[in-house]
Amino acid sequence: MLHIGILGAGRIAVTMAQTIRKMNEKGEDVCLYAVAAREEARAQAFAQAHGVEKAYGSYEAMLADPAVELVYIATPHSHHYEHAMLCLSHGKHVLCEKAFTVNARQAQEVTRYAREQGLLITEAIWTRYQPMREALADVLDSGIIGQPELLTANLCYAVTDKERIVQPELAGGALLDVGVYTLNFAEMVFGRAQGVQASCVKSPQGVDISDSITLTWPDGKMAVLTAGTRTVSDRFGAIYGTKGYLMVENINNPQAIWIYDAKHQLVSETPCPPQLTGYEYEVREAAACIRAGKTECPSMPHEETVHMMELMDHIRAQMGLHYPCE
Repeated sequence: MLHIGILGAGRIAVTMAQTIRKMNEKGEDVCLYAVAAREEARAQAFAQAHGVEKAYGSYEAMLADPAVELVYIATPHSHHYEHAMLCLSHGKHVLCEKAFTVNARQAQEVTRYAREQGLLITEAIWTRYQPMREALADVLDSGIIGQPELLTANLCYAVTDKERIVQPELAGGALLDVGVYTLNFAEMVFGRAQGVQASCVKSPQGVDISDSITLTWPDGKMAVLTAGTRTVSDRFGAIYGTKGYLMVENINNPQAIWIYDAKHQLVSETPCPPQLTGYEYEVREAAACIRAGKTECPSMPHEETVHMMELMDHIRAQMGLHYPCE
């Protein structure tokens, strides 16, 4: 039984706690053993609400517990580097929520240290692990829409009421929170982009609230991406080919793929398999890799995580975005 601890007790930690509990109830070899927050009362409340055995009022206290094997980091982006290094220094494997770090330099240091320690660390960007990723690849490989040439994707939520979104000190803004999903969607389909042009609208605090990103490839492919934190969008991804096109419902957690021919007639649909929460796939793969003695997951290898941070560093340079924590 793999004993998992959650570092941080916010909203996303709740989803992960529900995921692990459901996996355990289904007989999977994982259990939610511990949770740590900056205040013991908050950790105790979280543990009571989600059936967690141990609650700690400091991160260091949980990491000193030898029973904890894998730690899920659920703190804001600005603290991922610090908390990942802390976990690794205590000999714990790490599943770190996206965005992995604030910049590529931090990502390189964390992944290098994990390999040196012989510990697994992987980025918890759930779309990379979900079966719909393979389903989408199968549709494109079938040739049903011909040669894919153009892609669009959007992901916007009205979340400017959340401190982690609006505060520069927490590496807030649209790019690291939701824009990262549009970038991953595009590169999962077309591979690594060669050209990027980006612009944004900034908040009074200086973080990006609306992003427009265009990616290009040497063979002529293009992706046009939109991300935002002040509006609600349909969250669709579209891939246009020479014989038709397809629509992906919710690029953040794909629920269906609809395929259309050149006459705009729906020709087939691929539904999403039943989910516990959608997070189970990253936990399952991390657990399997730990048991196999691996230091990274094949669905999101270190090289891809570092590359994505490099891409976002480049985008932020064009947008004129800098975080105080850098």
